[in-house]
Amino acid sequence: MASNLVSITRRGFGETARKDLWWVTPLLTFLVFSTFVVYSTWAAFQGAHYHYGNYLSPFYSPEIFGLSPHSLFGPMPGWIPAWIPITPAFLILWAPGGFRFTCYYYRGAYYKAFWADPPACSVGEPRHSYWGERKFPLILQNVHRYFLYIALIFIVILSVDAWHGLWFDDGFGVGIGTLVLVTNVVLLAGYTFGCHSLRHLIGGRCDTLSDKPAQQAAYKCVTGLNRRHMLFAWLSLIWVGFTDLYVRMLSMGVWTDYRIF
Repeated sequence: MASNLVSITRRGFGETARKDLWWVTPLLTFLVFSTFVVYSTWAAFQGAHYHYGNYLSPFYSPEIFGLSPHSLFGPMPGWIPAWIPITPAFLILWAPGGFRFTCYYYRGAYYKAFWADPPACSVGEPRHSYWGERKFPLILQNVHRYFLYIALIFIVILSVDAWHGLWFDDGFGVGIGTLVLVTNVVLLAGYTFGCHSLRHLIGGRCDTLSDKPAQQAAYKCVTGLNRRHMLFAWLSLIWVGFTDLYVRMLSMGVWTDYRIF
């Protein structure tokens, strides 16, 4: 009986028959994500210039302990050693950071850009084995669904911050900073409400949605946002960093917050 054997040649790192600029997307992902991580880490260590009047940086919200008027429980507790470089940001950034880092979309993006696993479709990668997400430490990525619950709470908190951004010392008004805060909430909500885990939570475990109108409507809404999950992921990432930068520049006196009315 004849036997046909197929020989598969493994590509070396970066080898490909593709003629397009396949490396552009992973390169941009690497640059944008790295810039955000460096900036957000630097901003979190500052512990200063994170508020301006009725504006509060999303990197520091909610401000559990701190010296600004936005602090919920006053200054940092005295039992925290002075040599620990802790700021109000470190008390809360683990939540939105964990939500993004374990995001299903971001995994695929930074696996390609940082680990070359693989760098792009049909492009050779530097390793010959498949690690997957079934063993430590990558199995920890499965906590994404739990970070979702916390992220939903943060949308409410940041919405309250945007509401506070409408109230100045002389009453109701809208400034450029107000629009920055509101846009931040809209983009973060679009990213969070389009989450794959939320889509599964709403309708993924149900065989028939047609006899559940409210659940079906919610599922269609999340599905619509999920189709643009990549777009909201990057827009919200860039804008949340810009929002902190905007408040920081106002606090430092570098920029001026113009009132629209």
